[in-house]
Amino acid sequence: MTASRIDTETLRRLPKAVLHDHLDGGLRPATVVELADAVGHTLPTTDPDELAAWYVEAANSGDLVRYIATFEHTLAVMQTREGLLRTAEEYVLDLAADGVVYAEVRYAPELMLKGGLALTEVVEAVQEGLAVGMAKAAAAGTPVRVGTLLCGMRMFDRVREAAELAVAYRDAGVVGFDIAGAEDGFPPADHLDAFAYLRAENMPFTIHAGEAYGLPSIHQALQVCGAQRIGHGVRLTEDIVDGKLGRLASWVRDRRIALEMCPTSNLQTGCATSIAEHPVTALKDLGFRVTLNTDNRLVSGTTMTREMSLLVEQAGWTVEDLRTVTVNALKSAFVPFDQRTALIEDVVLPGYAAAL
Repeated sequence: MTASRIDTETLRRLPKAVLHDHLDGGLRPATVVELADAVGHTLPTTDPDELAAWYVEAANSGDLVRYIATFEHTLAVMQTREGLLRTAEEYVLDLAADGVVYAEVRYAPELMLKGGLALTEVVEAVQEGLAVGMAKAAAAGTPVRVGTLLCGMRMFDRVREAAELAVAYRDAGVVGFDIAGAEDGFPPADHLDAFAYLRAENMPFTIHAGEAYGLPSIHQALQVCGAQRIGHGVRLTEDIVDGKLGRLASWVRDRRIALEMCPTSNLQTGCATSIAEHPVTALKDLGFRVTLNTDNRLVSGTTMTREMSLLVEQAGWTVEDLRTVTVNALKSAFVPFDQRTALIEDVVLPGYAAAL
């Protein structure tokens, strides 16, 4: 099947895996409106369609700091147990409807304490909501496995606490760790204590790097902090000249370090100029382990199906390319090897064969 013949419905049916998707960036607009009314939070608009459009417009500023500021309204409705249960359940159901079979959802518990919940209560509510969503998706014949990444906010002082929380809930659905927030000015090496703790506890982690800041951020994340994956990593192309890889780029490619790439989000934050010229295609062609992700589905107005469609239409991707990045994601997922292998062999490869 050629790129031009992959229609949207076929793309929707393809099994997908997403490693980089924020819980607080993927709420349903109607849910934000209803929950905001319940807690007395004022929104830019109470019309769900207008709110969805507002998010995308605000995020299209080309500025990462302004992009992050759009989360004020989603976080406002995620400060209660009820809000967390609902948003987590809907998160799973929305992914299942989009053909996702494996996902890692990330969020920072420290941002959800204004309603009086403790950190542990936040994690337990989210895990309960995810479990309900997975059960409903399975009953509907669209099973999806969702693991959780807990985030520490790199510009605050609770990163070690978040890391300890991730380890404490590793047998309850938390599969890894991340640091999030404004990258420029807040290097990952500021949190070496947390990363040393995670390594000592055999807890995998990824780090947002190479998005708003360049190669030093990626180098620190890998060689100083010990990350197993890189969130975004689009600036890695600065270490590639005329197809020739520098030392850092070679390290990333040769050691199969997954790059969690998010094309639409990168356009919005000014990290890429177009889908056609987004680094994900060049890096894929050079043999890097690139993965395709949504980052924030509400904020970016996107889905995995849409991300795939954009690359097919504007960057000439084929179905083989889509299968490759899906397998890449599962190879680098933070769940046990046998579970990853089973998803690839029993779900993804047969699913591609059946859909096409």
